[in-house]
Amino acid sequence: MLHDRDSLLGQLHELRSEHRDLDTVINRVTAETAFIDQLYLQRLKKRKLQLKDLITRLESRLIPDNIA
Repeated sequence: MLHDRDSLLGQLHELRSEHRDLDTVINRVTAETAFIDQLYLQRLKKRKLQLKDLITRLESRLIPDNIA
């Protein structure tokens, strides 16, 4: 069980890092580029949203279900 938790925490760290990196790239592309490739930007944003969904699912797996 502890190994599973450590594995999930490692995955979360990697996903959060990629999410931050994508955020940086998106901000840079929109701020510094006169011509923005909308398809490229859309793909970046879609990937960022996918990562956020994965992060949310992993976080929910780390929180134990408490029966009230």
